[in-house]
Amino acid sequence: MEAGSLPLELWRMILAYLPLPDLGRCSLVCRAWYELILSLDRTRWRQLYLGYTECRHPNWPNQPDVEPESWREAFKQHYLASKMWTKNAAILETSVCFSLFRRRRTRRTLSVGPGHEFHSLGSALAMSSLFDRILLFPGLHEEQGEIILKVPVEIVGHGKLGEVALLASIDQQCSTTRLCNLVFMPAWFSPFMFKTTSGHVQFDNCNFENGHIQVHGPGTCQVKFCTFKNTHIFLHNVPLCVLENCEFVGSENNSVTVEGHPSSENNWAYTHLLGLIRSSPSVLPTEDSDSLMSLDLESRDQAWSPRTCGIVIEGSQSPTSPATGSPKAGSQEAEVGSDGEGVARTPDSSDGGLSPSGEDEDEDQLTYRLSYQVQGPRPVLGGSFLGPPLPGASIQLPSCLVLNSLHQELQKDREAMALASSVQGCLIRKCLFRDGKGGVFVCSYGRAKMEGNIFRNLTYAVRCIHNSKIIMLRNHIHHCRASGIFLRLEGGGLIAGNNIYDNAEAGVDIRKKSNPLILCNQIHHGLRSGIVVLGNGKGIIRNNQIFSNKEAGIYILYHGNPVVSRNHIFKGSAAGIAVNENGRGLITENVIQENQWGGVDIRRGGVPILRSNLICFGYSDGVVVGDEGKGLLEGNTIYANKGCGVWMMSSSLPHITSNHVSYNGVYGVAVFSQKDGSGESPGGHVAQENFGEDGDATLWETELEKDDDLLRRPIATALVESNTVNHNGASGLYVQSSELLHVITNVIHANGDRGITVAQSSQLTRVANNSISCNHQSGVKVEAQCKVEFRGNGIYDNRGHGIITKGDSTVIENDIIGNRGSGLQLLPTSDTKVIKNRIHSFRAYGIAVQGRAKALLQENTVFQGKTNKTIFQQISNNQECIMQNNKFLVFKKKSDTWCLANPPARPHLENSLRGPSAAHSGQKVTAMATRITAHVEGGYHSKRSIFCTIL
Repeated sequence: MEAGSLPLELWRMILAYLPLPDLGRCSLVCRAWYELILSLDRTRWRQLYLGYTECRHPNWPNQPDVEPESWREAFKQHYLASKMWTKNAAILETSVCFSLFRRRRTRRTLSVGPGHEFHSLGSALAMSSLFDRILLFPGLHEEQGEIILKVPVEIVGHGKLGEVALLASIDQQCSTTRLCNLVFMPAWFSPFMFKTTSGHVQFDNCNFENGHIQVHGPGTCQVKFCTFKNTHIFLHNVPLCVLENCEFVGSENNSVTVEGHPSSENNWAYTHLLGLIRSSPSVLPTEDSDSLMSLDLESRDQAWSPRTCGIVIEGSQSPTSPATGSPKAGSQEAEVGSDGEGVARTPDSSDGGLSPSGEDEDEDQLTYRLSYQVQGPRPVLGGSFLGPPLPGASIQLPSCLVLNSLHQELQKDREAMALASSVQGCLIRKCLFRDGKGGVFVCSYGRAKMEGNIFRNLTYAVRCIHNSKIIMLRNHIHHCRASGIFLRLEGGGLIAGNNIYDNAEAGVDIRKKSNPLILCNQIHHGLRSGIVVLGNGKGIIRNNQIFSNKEAGIYILYHGNPVVSRNHIFKGSAAGIAVNENGRGLITENVIQENQWGGVDIRRGGVPILRSNLICFGYSDGVVVGDEGKGLLEGNTIYANKGCGVWMMSSSLPHITSNHVSYNGVYGVAVFSQKDGSGESPGGHVAQENFGEDGDATLWETELEKDDDLLRRPIATALVESNTVNHNGASGLYVQSSELLHVITNVIHANGDRGITVAQSSQLTRVANNSISCNHQSGVKVEAQCKVEFRGNGIYDNRGHGIITKGDSTVIENDIIGNRGSGLQLLPTSDTKVIKNRIHSFRAYGIAVQGRAKALLQENTVFQGKTNKTIFQQISNNQECIMQNNKFLVFKKKSDTWCLANPPARPHLENSLRGPSAAHSGQKVTAMATRITAHVEGGYHSKRSIFCTIL
């Protein structure tokens, strides 16, 4: 084409009149003509494709309104596929006797119908030869006997689809055949419309109604642009079968059944089918096209650093004189309530602690200034700190919690990539299954791959049982009357990139030793749970978005034992993850947020391992452990839930270690006994019983394994160990229980009420080696008739008393320093042993004994605090208060310096009792400085004493 020739628009108009063969010839003239022919894609090529009676819209039936990327390419792909059945023609048409007689024959066209050469299909087949074309003209063609295909032929309906109907039962016994543009209905004597055992059959643009199609291996089939109305395709041991762009409507049973392991014996068509599949466009994700729905997770991190404060110490009187007076009006002293608990009336500070240096002091008085640091929250989420939740903001997730695309996951997991790329058994892609009972049923070692299909308004979409394997990529499964995908009896495979929603039961149901890989799916708006794992079901559930389900996002019960990792589970109407009825599972690195009930709910013998999850913004508790729930909670971040961070109910024996529990609305950790059956915890917190179970227990599978899990060791006592519990709305730890509890090596900091509240503890609660600091009320409060042992704790800078007790307490070797109320407040009815502690109150008494409190005070070191306050206060002459070998320290000289030595400042984490999991996380409290120092600024006054805080 020369530059001075006709305009391109005119050339396109001329070429638009050419038939397909002439367009092909024109494209061979030169490159310019070739590019001109390609430019006709949206005009002439589209017209040719849609005018071709042997195919339908390339995106039919799922997206008939969406145009393909190239009409020419779609036409080319369909044309090549339609000729696939003739690939062995050269072999069959060549004589095997002598090369002298080898020849190529011309295909004939045999016409069947009234007024044509043949009146029936059977008579035409009797006269047909290899690869002849039998043309059925419009009308109803009914065969009274079974038709046997002994030679390869092509049977095509003339005219539009629906004008030619064939009532027949066809048995293919030849190597290949093709049927096109026909409406199939079963004959009166057999429900089978077509069957083959060894050959290859190709269906193009056909309708099948109310019958069955059967293919046995090593037979193969290729089906495209077909509609199946109440028709069942049965594939038995097929090495390869392709169902593409088909519609399945109104099935009374399964639409497609794939049974048996693919045959190792392949017919001639297997290789050609495999090549055709690999050359056609794939639905496997690419880096550019693959995307998951993103969450609005913006930064809300605020760095927290240890607070440095200055303490102003005034002069004092004699350290051991009895105190009978009350605090002066208007002074900023600890207000003591009716139960003896003090709350400092001081301004709030940003981290929940108290800055004493800002108080008004008499400039004429001599003051002593000390600097110190308080142990605060540990970093979380990849080394960052979580600040207070801000309205409308969200968390910037670390890389370990950000969802990957399916392309990224497959690139990382080579085994999953190999599985996604493999083709074996039956390939079903771009099909529509609707308005029937079942979609695809894979059983007895069957293999099936489903890509880009839609399953809707069925009883179930896919069932996989008896050691079968399925590969499901980018399907849409919705509005099923039962579960969307159902696996049992050691079913498995890959379920990746699917959109599963609005199903009446679970989106994915895994039972009886089934073990699939569930990857990068969106499972949402289900009327029950998102994923259910039970009856010894397993599986790897990774990188999914599970949201807005009516019941638990993931429900594990009856010895279900999956690995749940890197999922985002949010906005559910019940729990994010529920582990019930002896369920197990490894639950790690998930983001669980904005669920109506507990982020994770463990009950009735559930024994999961929760590790490194972010559980946040829930409308109830972060983690609920109750009704004999157990398990390990390790290294989780439990943040900004409206209820408690962790709520443990009766008979629960979890191991809670190395978690970060912060900014929750009520308690950080609540241990609550429900044996009275009240169903309500302190503060009006309502218990959530019997949430959303997927059916009664009798309906689930009962064939359960009882194998031992090496990851779980027997636990006889609930253990709260090495956690950071800070900035929660109420107490950091609330205990109302009749069972043993160990609280060891935790940092309990800046909570809205007390650090620890023990409201009921008929069995021993052991509190050892904890740092309890900067809480808005007392560090620890023990109610009457409670049994508590405090050993090796550091209780610092709380706004109320250090420890206030009404119960049976043992306080041994603790540092109770810098609290606004008394260091130790012993109330009437208490029976307390106070031995070898170092005690100081910032503005009140070191030890205050009220009423008829029973106490043994032995070998304690008590420092004096504010002026006009004594170290020891005893309201009445109490003979049951025994004091032995206590040391009271008063500052006397400028050079006096006190050090917390022998032992150093508590807590002593290197000597603490830790479980094996505590060493795993590596988040440990750093040792606090061991020196307590004081220096004088200005002159010296004999009545002034200095007190100390931890440096």
